[in-house]
Amino acid sequence: MTGIDFHSAGLIAAEVADNATSKVSGWYILLVIFVVFVLPFILGVIIARALKLKEFSRKIGLVLFTAVIAATPFIWQIANGNDWRNAIRLGIDLAGGSNMVFEVDEAGSEKELSNDVMDQMVGAIGRRINPSGTEEVTVRKVGQNRIEVIVPGADTEDVQRIKSLITRLGSLEFDIVANRRDHASIVARALESPRKDIRDGQGRVIASWREVNGDDSYTEDQMVSRPITREDGTQGEEVLVIIEPNEDRRVTGKYLVRARQSTDQNGAPAVAFTFNARGGTLFSQLTSKNRPSKDGFHRHLAVLLDGKVQSAPRLITTIGSEGQITGRFTQKEISSLLNVLNAGALEVPLKPEPVSEFSISPLLGSDVQEKGKQAIIIAAIAVIVFMLIYYRFAGVVANICLTLNLLLVMGCMSFIDATFTLPGLAGLVLTIGMAVDANVLIFERIREEKSRGSSLRMAINNGFARAFTTIIDANLTTLIVAVVLYIIGTDQVRGFAVTLFIGIVMSMFTALYVGRLIFDVFERKRWISDLKMMSIVGNTNIDFINKRKIAAFFSVLLILIGMVVVSSRGKENFDIDFTGGTMVTFEFEDKQEIDTIRGLLQKEFGNSLTLEQLQLSNDPGSEGRYFRLRTTLNDADTENEGTKATDSIRTKLDKAFEASAQKLRKVTMDFGEIKKLEGSENSPAGSEVELTFSGDLKTSTVETYLKEAIASIENADGSEKYERIPEIQLSGVSSDSKEGDTTAESNRFKKMMAQAGPDLLVNDLKTALVAMQEVMATTAILDEVNSFDSSVASEMQESAILAMLISLVAIVAYIWFRFQRITFGLAAVVALIHDVLVVLGLVALGAYLSHTQLGLLMGLNDFKINLPMIAAFLTIVGYSLNDTIVVFDRIREVRGKNPALTTTMVNTSLNQTMSRTLLTSITTLIVVLILYAIGGEGIHGFAYCLVLGVIVGTYSSIFIASPVLVWLMNRPGSATARATQQSERQTSVSKS
Repeated sequence: MTGIDFHSAGLIAAEVADNATSKVSGWYILLVIFVVFVLPFILGVIIARALKLKEFSRKIGLVLFTAVIAATPFIWQIANGNDWRNAIRLGIDLAGGSNMVFEVDEAGSEKELSNDVMDQMVGAIGRRINPSGTEEVTVRKVGQNRIEVIVPGADTEDVQRIKSLITRLGSLEFDIVANRRDHASIVARALESPRKDIRDGQGRVIASWREVNGDDSYTEDQMVSRPITREDGTQGEEVLVIIEPNEDRRVTGKYLVRARQSTDQNGAPAVAFTFNARGGTLFSQLTSKNRPSKDGFHRHLAVLLDGKVQSAPRLITTIGSEGQITGRFTQKEISSLLNVLNAGALEVPLKPEPVSEFSISPLLGSDVQEKGKQAIIIAAIAVIVFMLIYYRFAGVVANICLTLNLLLVMGCMSFIDATFTLPGLAGLVLTIGMAVDANVLIFERIREEKSRGSSLRMAINNGFARAFTTIIDANLTTLIVAVVLYIIGTDQVRGFAVTLFIGIVMSMFTALYVGRLIFDVFERKRWISDLKMMSIVGNTNIDFINKRKIAAFFSVLLILIGMVVVSSRGKENFDIDFTGGTMVTFEFEDKQEIDTIRGLLQKEFGNSLTLEQLQLSNDPGSEGRYFRLRTTLNDADTENEGTKATDSIRTKLDKAFEASAQKLRKVTMDFGEIKKLEGSENSPAGSEVELTFSGDLKTSTVETYLKEAIASIENADGSEKYERIPEIQLSGVSSDSKEGDTTAESNRFKKMMAQAGPDLLVNDLKTALVAMQEVMATTAILDEVNSFDSSVASEMQESAILAMLISLVAIVAYIWFRFQRITFGLAAVVALIHDVLVVLGLVALGAYLSHTQLGLLMGLNDFKINLPMIAAFLTIVGYSLNDTIVVFDRIREVRGKNPALTTTMVNTSLNQTMSRTLLTSITTLIVVLILYAIGGEGIHGFAYCLVLGVIVGTYSSIFIASPVLVWLMNRPGSATARATQQSERQTSVSKS
């Protein structure tokens, strides 16, 4: 940044060293660049000349270039000896991942823990590890002071990087480096004091010794430093910095608007930052006061990251809202730092190592995965065959476009390292089904032109020209939704928005550009002389608008019934993704199959559960023995029964396996004499007791059991005796793990010493131990018992709703602009709201009917709204909007410049678009019905929503959006109403 002399920059040598380790040679890179960026255009020229169509060389080259670019991630994997599928990053449901639970370092925290603080922590960590929103990462609160992070398909290096991102505090601060000239008295006190902080008479920190990051030395311009020995034994340096005593005037990262990558004066990587207005003012005041003296003396600005001095550049002039951080950064460090700074500092520090760390097997069993994959393949083939049979040569063109569309979407998703779940892959096939719409619009326009007697070339030209506007309008409105969802929505919604955006852009490119190119080439070469197509709908003359009252009554009735069912179900409408619940980790004596375990658990817990197969990070032999059950059960659900959720889960768990061959691991406990510890009158010491177990246990597991038992102790009146559980310290006395045995967990013991503080009465400790002993003797051991929050925190749910509302406003604004009438936009939004409410009600109704004979016949389940289902709802919005805009576009065309909007005009438009509406619905329904029928439980709820959405979306564009448009346009007193009345009078006169 101009105005700062960055003396601590200059990492070019380090970057060169990093690059030198690359195994890819320069020639290999040049070859890749040639093949990807040059060869396609050369081939385009060769092919065009061979066809004697030189004017098409650039177009052919561009199509080949896009295909090669999209295929590059897959070709790269093959070239490096890997499976091409490695280019696709699979989600937790298909590939498993890593599960880590981090605990807040309460001892190192200055803030008191609260739900708000923990929610902010969850948000900051989510933004750090998933800044793009394209990865299926789960971050949620567990218990009162822990945060769970689940990352799909992460390898060891990835896990270490993520740990660093999560635990790094991310605090940014700017202070002035102390110097002997301006701060003589403070320097003298600091040099005499061994303490880190120097305080004034009011106890406020006015200066502090801060560790220098790296090996830089700060001795120029009378700066003050002292040597230190770091925790790892290496030698370092501390520099004294002046701290602004008024916290409100400190220049910190809380004013940061954005951090971005830049380069310093030597061309080395650096981080540029921008402050908001308040931050810019404070920064300007700080740097203005410390400008160089007239005699040439320079002061230094300390740039502190996580409390360490990253650099200390000379201040040359006043700096406002923008600046730069330099240092010996590698490219990876720059990326990590940007993620941390842009995500925001953590409210409270986390302990550097996770409390627990497991590898998770795929959440969906192999049979479920196979069913889903088979359904996806069959659905894709069905669409291709249908297009071939119905449109013949045009169907071939459509299928080429669809295949290229799929390649382009997959390639783009691979480039941005997006995560594919089973519903996501099904949604990709659905994108193909919906992408057919653009081709159908074009083909039906060509059919119309042919029926008017146009030549083939003219029919192709006019067909594409007339369909172009409709396709752009229909897709741009959906693109607006995707952009708004990405900017404002939650991580899960942003992932969907990225896929939607890429899918729409690629479908427009393939249909309008690639499809047109193929038609032009074949027509110019006389390889086709006519276009034969089937026709399921001829010329119709149905009076749709006349049926608006029946449709309105039917829709209102359906919505009312649905909303009543939704209200009656209450929390039962939502799955674990939105409700949270209780999670327990248990162990079997022998290795088990996850599908078998899930089936046995469902008999007791129902379908509202998630089962994860765990593997200890340092014990490969533990695979198949450890499982984590998540259920929506919580204490509120079991309050009427007079028990806690944990007790209910223990009972159900034991019952699920009592008559099966799968034996849960049980551990019993004995305890010795409780001894009172010696203390002083002012500081009583509490008590201790030795605990002995029949098998190895973690101290955290025993602590959970003991605290549960203490919490259940009651007063004589039945109230809880200990509202706040007294502090308990557990330490292992002996371990069965042999020295050098790396497969056993080092924190598992058969004997432990428990120490309780003076707040816990000895008799109560004994009561708790007896209760704990009884529980362990009668139930299976649970290594972990905790409540967990929903995957989507409350503020994330609010932001998702806000994103949807803003999307609706944006849709109205765009359609208002394009159609010159706000009524078109309002009518489209009414249809969208109608579709979402109807489908929401039918989901609840389907769950209600699932236990009846009709439900069994239709394959209904106890559907609950989860994240894949939310993606389905968003897809419905896109589909319905697309359908409605196509109809509105034809209404605008039929109406022309006529100031009136009659029911005849609307009916004509609906009849003219009927063929396209039905064909798009049929192709999309083919996909979603196959996914629903044979896709398995992994995508069953997702597919159910889509089946309903396609049917309801088609219905609403005809019977809801169009009648609402007529009603809004012809509202009493409007100019359109007067023009319509006059037009209708003239029509009736001419008929008579």
